[in-house]
Amino acid sequence: MPQIIANGIPLEYAVYGPEKGEVILLIMGFGAQMTRWSPQFIRELTGRGYRVIVHDNRDVGLSHRCHDHGEPDMTAVYTALMSGQTPEVPYLLNDMAADSAGLLDALGIERAHIVGASMGGMIAQMVAANHGEKVLSLVSVMSTTGNPALPPAKPEAMAALTKPAVDPAENLDKHIWNGIESQKVIGSPAYPTPDEILAERIRADARRAYYPVGRSRQMAAIVASGDRRAALAAISVPTVVIHGGADPLVPVEGGHDTAAVIPGAELHVIPGMGHDLPAQLIPRIADLIERATTRAREGV
Repeated sequence: MPQIIANGIPLEYAVYGPEKGEVILLIMGFGAQMTRWSPQFIRELTGRGYRVIVHDNRDVGLSHRCHDHGEPDMTAVYTALMSGQTPEVPYLLNDMAADSAGLLDALGIERAHIVGASMGGMIAQMVAANHGEKVLSLVSVMSTTGNPALPPAKPEAMAALTKPAVDPAENLDKHIWNGIESQKVIGSPAYPTPDEILAERIRADARRAYYPVGRSRQMAAIVASGDRRAALAAISVPTVVIHGGADPLVPVEGGHDTAAVIPGAELHVIPGMGHDLPAQLIPRIADLIERATTRAREGV
């Protein structure tokens, strides 16, 4: 897979599908490599005629790593926010959105449909808010607005997300088992993914890249970006919001808030879906992505 300089940093990316197809840029979530967009998900979209681009966000996978900034002080980040100050962090969601927009520029793509999942949904929102001239449509999946009044993650889900990392170079089996346990906590109760599939994904991720400090800086970016509703209210492209009714990490209220803030946004809540993209739901999610792309083509 190639790298390209986008927004001044190297990003790892890949392109799939017909050369003349409408472009869909997929943006993955917190701490997740671009390979978490499954081959099935990508085939579902390319089979419908789309050209699909994926990339590693900064500080994950094989893209740029912000080594010089070290581990963020999350206590200082929260303290600054509570006192009304701007936290000192290496970057914000706005910067990650500029990376994604810069990738389109670097590839010579004028406009694209933008789809993001979880933190990737936050980034996708900010691409649409800050770089609207590059965006044909927006799909925000299992994401939220930064509204501090919304319900937090369930304690067990937050614990799964933030549990201490186990270096796969030291104990691969424990690294895989911890990952399986975490995925079971946040995943879709009505659409469980078999353990062997989860294990292979986690093993492949560990072989490709392991950089846990990057997750910490991404978390700091999410927290420090704060409430983004004012920016989201200015989005003018056709928008579809997808959320799992059983999401324990980003409760469904986050999807409701996103759809309420973005003018003209459609909300689709999927019962039994948690905080993942289960194989059983990929055709349905692709159908909803096509609702956004169709609205863009029809100008509605």
